[in-house]
Amino acid sequence: MGKANDVDYADLHDPNAEYTMRELSAETMGVTAKRGGGRDVEITDVQTTMVDGNFPWTLVRIYTDAGIVGTGEAYWGAGVPELIERMKPFVVGENPLDIDRLYEHLIQKMSGEGSVEGVTVTAIAGIEVALHDLAGKILEVPAYQLLGGKYRDEMRVYCDCHTEEEADADACAEEARRVVDELGYDALKFDLDVPSGLEKDRANRHLRPGEIRHKAEIVEKVTEEVKDEADVAFDCHWTFSGSSGKRLAEAIEEYDVWWLEDPVPPENLEVQEEVTKSTTTPITVGENRYRVTEERRLIENQAVDMIAPDMPKVGGMRETRKVADVANQYYIPVAMHNVSSPIATMASAHVGAAVPNSLAVEYHSYELGWWEDLVEETVIEDGYIEIPEEPGLGLTLDLDAVEEHVVEGDTVFDEA
Repeated sequence: MGKANDVDYADLHDPNAEYTMRELSAETMGVTAKRGGGRDVEITDVQTTMVDGNFPWTLVRIYTDAGIVGTGEAYWGAGVPELIERMKPFVVGENPLDIDRLYEHLIQKMSGEGSVEGVTVTAIAGIEVALHDLAGKILEVPAYQLLGGKYRDEMRVYCDCHTEEEADADACAEEARRVVDELGYDALKFDLDVPSGLEKDRANRHLRPGEIRHKAEIVEKVTEEVKDEADVAFDCHWTFSGSSGKRLAEAIEEYDVWWLEDPVPPENLEVQEEVTKSTTTPITVGENRYRVTEERRLIENQAVDMIAPDMPKVGGMRETRKVADVANQYYIPVAMHNVSSPIATMASAHVGAAVPNSLAVEYHSYELGWWEDLVEETVIEDGYIEIPEEPGLGLTLDLDAVEEHVVEGDTVFDEA
C-alpha cells in the first residue's frame, strides 16, 4: 500500500525557475501602471479538480481579488494537477488580463521541467484556457472576442463513433446511420486501427493484404451508407508503417473519405510527409505535436492536408489560433481534435469561431450520458455548438455534477 501524497508541489525547488534571465513577471517587467474600468484585478489562487469521464478530465479554476473566477481545462493525464500546483506561485498576484505575457512567463519558468512539449505544455494550457474565461468575464466579452472576433455563429461538431462490433463493417455502417438520423450529426469519425482477425504480429506495424481489404470494407460500407448526408473521417491512431499507411490510403482513394487521420507514428516527419504526398486521400495529423513550433513543421513541409491540433494539449486557445494562422498561409483547414469535457470543448469552439480556416471540433463522449450535465447550458445541438455571447466561455459549471463524478481521492475546487 502506497503512502499518502502530501507533497507541496507549489514549494518544490527548481533553480531554473528561480533564476532566469528572461523573467517575465509583472514585477520584473515593470508592468505596474494602473488600469481603469475595473481592470486592476489580481489572481489569488489556482485550483484543480479531476472528473472521471471517459477520460480523467483536469478542470482548472483561477480566483481573483475581484471575486470573479475563470474555469478552464487541461488535456487529461497523470501529473497535470501537480504541475498546475507547481505553477501557482508564478501567477498569484498577477493581472489575469495579461494572458499572452503570463503564458510566456509560464513557458519560461517551466523550461527546466519540459515546457517544450508534453504534459508541462498541457498543464500551462489549462491555466491559459481559464485565463480566457476569466478575462472575458472581467471585460464582459465572450472569449472569441479576445481572439479577434468571429467568422461564424456556430461551430460544426464531428462525432467520434464507436460500436461494440467496431471491426464489423456492417455494424459501423449501422451506427453511422443511427448517429445521423437519431443524433443529428452531419460529420462522423470511425476507427480503422481495429482487429481484422488476420494479424500475425501486432508489433511490426505492417498491414497484410487482407487487413487492408478489411479496413477498406469499413470505409466503403460507412461512406456508402451516409453518402452526402455526412462527412466521414477515419482514425488510425499512429499504428502503421509508412508503406502500410501509403497502401491503406491508396486503397480508400475511391471512397468519399473526409480524411484519414494519423496513419503513421508522429515522431518522424519525413515519413509523414511521404505518406501524405503519396495519395489523394486527405491526410490529417496534429494531436501529438505541441505548440506552434512543432505544428508549423507539419504545415510548412505540407505533410498534412488538414491540421488537427488538440487545443488544451497543443498549448491553449491563443496557441491554437497561432497554429491556424500558419495553416491559413498554406490554405490548410483546421479540424480540432478534442476528447474533453464541455469546458475545453466550448473553448475549442470559441477558437474555431475566430479563425477563417476552421472545419469542425471533435466530440468524443456521445456514449457518456452525463457529459453535458457538468454545465448548466446546452453545448451541442443537432451536431453544432452555438457560440455563446455571454462573457468568457459562456458556461456555468454544475459543481454538484462535478462532485458526483470526481476522480476518487480528489476534491472539488471552491465555488466562485
